[in-house]
Amino acid sequence: MKNNTLDKLKHFFGKRLDPDEVKSFTADQESEAAYDAVERGICRVPLDQIVGSVGRYHDFDGKFRPKQHLPTDRFEQVKKKMREGKELPPVKLYQIKDEYYVLDGNHRIAAAKDLKRSDIRASIVEFIPSKNTIENVLYRERAVFVKKTRLPYTIKLTELGQYAYLLNQIELHQKQLNRSPGKTVSITEAAEDWYLTIYSPLVAIIRKGNLLNHFKGRTLDDLYAYVSYHQWEKGRRRKYGIGIDNLIPKDMEAFRKKMAQKREFEYPEMLREITAFILMNIRAKDENRIMDNLFSLNEVREIHSIHGTVDILIKIVLTRDLLSSDAEIISEFVTTHMRQIPEVVSTQTLIPGRSMIKDQRRSGNEDIT
Repeated sequence: MKNNTLDKLKHFFGKRLDPDEVKSFTADQESEAAYDAVERGICRVPLDQIVGSVGRYHDFDGKFRPKQHLPTDRFEQVKKKMREGKELPPVKLYQIKDEYYVLDGNHRIAAAKDLKRSDIRASIVEFIPSKNTIENVLYRERAVFVKKTRLPYTIKLTELGQYAYLLNQIELHQKQLNRSPGKTVSITEAAEDWYLTIYSPLVAIIRKGNLLNHFKGRTLDDLYAYVSYHQWEKGRRRKYGIGIDNLIPKDMEAFRKKMAQKREFEYPEMLREITAFILMNIRAKDENRIMDNLFSLNEVREIHSIHGTVDILIKIVLTRDLLSSDAEIISEFVTTHMRQIPEVVSTQTLIPGRSMIKDQRRSGNEDIT
């Protein structure tokens, strides 16, 4: 009765309940309702993604080592050949999502893992999950994208419909490339060029701007889709963050042309400096100590004691990404570093609009907007 219950649980959850066994393909196939199969050809598969076996999951432990009841001769022979660099035929794997199960080649997998190899050559048959969970729908969308583009790079999106949007970008890029006389570019060639000359530069810019910190649970690929959609597709006007237009042209091919003239370390940063003045009133007797403490902050560029209705004038220079507003960045800084000081009675923030700064090294005024 207990064994029966355990088998049902394994089939229901599709997980390895016994840590001393690899996962069962049949259990996971039933759990995901993954019955439609697609040939994926031969490629290299990371060994840490090979988690189970099609028919012999009872014969290997959780680290894919043969259990004690199995003879070790075959395992040692395969391991010896691998050490000697002899070429072995590709293993045969079934795939469900990002996990792989051994159809043929259990000993080769076990030997490769034992030798601390990182991957192995394999012939793949993928089984597509049919249950309509968000995770499965996303996976199927990604499978269509990978099948059409043949891109060897991982692009992980968390929002439905975005793979189709990226595919549309690639198709538009393909049309642009095919405008050259006598040139015919396939969708896979266009996808590779898109990835290297459009996608990668924009992702590098997004990464340099630390934008991912503002979007918990999202990926860099999500932000690429978001930024590129609003720049190149929708063209939505923004109340703030308009400086992004100076970095990323409103046309995808114009962006590609601009980035082609730069190396990665020359890519612009999605950051800008903002200046603000803080008027501060404090309790008596603590002025010098507070001024010394505030002046030690990197963001504080000037600090002045004033005789009048305000005790201290502070000039700060902050850095923000182009998706945030000046007000929220300044407010966060003032709240964290100034208003928490017990002796501070009140603060008032002034954000300059149009500034004129006299450069003492040359005559005339410089007008900064």
